[in-house]
Amino acid sequence: MVPPSEESISMRPVYAVSGGVSKFAKARPDKTFQAIVKEAYDYSIQDIGLDFPTFNSLVDGSVASYFSDHFSRQLMSGIMAQDYLGLCPKPSHRVEGGGATGGLCFQEAWKAIASGHMELCVAYGFETMSRVETWKGNEFIALASDVSWDYPVGGFYSGYYAMMVTRHMKEFGTTVEQMATVSVKNHTNAYYNPYAQKRHRYSIEDVRNSPMVAWPLTRLDICVMSDGAAVTLFASEDGLRRLEAAGAKVRRPLVRVTGIGRGTDAMRMADRPHVDYETFIRDYATEHEKGSDETRAYYKELWDRGTRYPGVHSFRAGRTAGNMAYKHAGIDDPLNELDFIELHDAYTSSEIQTYEDLGLCRYGEGGAFATSGKAFMPNVEYDLDLEHAPLCPVNPSGGLIACGHPVGATGLMQGVFAMWQLQGSIGIHFEDDTLQLEGAKRGAIHSHAGTGTYVTVSILEQEA
Repeated sequence: MVPPSEESISMRPVYAVSGGVSKFAKARPDKTFQAIVKEAYDYSIQDIGLDFPTFNSLVDGSVASYFSDHFSRQLMSGIMAQDYLGLCPKPSHRVEGGGATGGLCFQEAWKAIASGHMELCVAYGFETMSRVETWKGNEFIALASDVSWDYPVGGFYSGYYAMMVTRHMKEFGTTVEQMATVSVKNHTNAYYNPYAQKRHRYSIEDVRNSPMVAWPLTRLDICVMSDGAAVTLFASEDGLRRLEAAGAKVRRPLVRVTGIGRGTDAMRMADRPHVDYETFIRDYATEHEKGSDETRAYYKELWDRGTRYPGVHSFRAGRTAGNMAYKHAGIDDPLNELDFIELHDAYTSSEIQTYEDLGLCRYGEGGAFATSGKAFMPNVEYDLDLEHAPLCPVNPSGGLIACGHPVGATGLMQGVFAMWQLQGSIGIHFEDDTLQLEGAKRGAIHSHAGTGTYVTVSILEQEA
């Protein structure tokens, strides 16, 4: 049986219509996880001017996102949230994929609309990580590694990422100051984001002088555990008409999800390949890289020096997800065709690695890209000497480093912030328009699990 070609698969347009984000915090003892989800859910309803009963009567179903049953000590938490939101007996299912759980949820809800299965689908995600001590939370998170091989010799994620970035430093000359620049950028952006958990300004020295966790990663290089929730509402064209017929005030311009991509890699890092130059160019290079004689020569020199891909210094799943999403959305040169990216920066080091995976720069150039200024916001003062003007701001919201990382909510939080950017409504939701990018037409969101085992990339853009 011959599989259908990509051109023969008919998928309907899908719009991200509304969303809400709870306050992310180290702890939310004031509410249960169900009530935190409803905080974001209610906001998404109010933003389009509907009342709760009307909205719930229109929605066809949902997708639930949370990472771990351990934090809430409750199996099937998703159905408890579904019930609390008044969505029973409508269809729903739970997705889980480590740190990419929210990104997977975003894409599953997209599929429900694109396939014609639903006209209106709610994606909601949450995590209440404060219900256990920090050391126990780190143990739970470390179970998202191979418990037979990696876990006994690592035991916590900061150790894994420290190992990966030291290899990146040896391979490409990345420096701790370049990593610290990412922390300064993201914390400074979050200063203007009222939803962020950490709204502080820091210097390079502050980052490097903060307590060392796993060399070279200090406390300010690493995201924090959080309690929080996020909700995104997706609609088809018929779903939009249904909402507006019921009195909804859907913001214009409309925001359409035009591309999705996913990638995977082996859980056990020692099982990841070291491919040769020809295989890298054929299977992993971006279209922009393939079309450049200079870039192919650059990579040939790297391979002649001994570089292999992906090893443990790069995330093959990220490159695969990015290439798939770019093809779906018709993007060849992401640095110049995307106006911003909300990127999964669980560590400053992984943001640098992901610059390369997503084709914002070539492999080996992520550190220099971090300090170039191209990933910074245009209207924010960072007190840094930056060579270039902003080109494609990364983590305008502050990212995970500063906003926090309630795992099941994180990818949906990115989707909400990206949607607000493209609607031009950041000033309304943040009550401050400092982080609003003027003229933003297209953005990407990126979710990353484990040590790069699941990665999702989704493209959102204004309807022309």
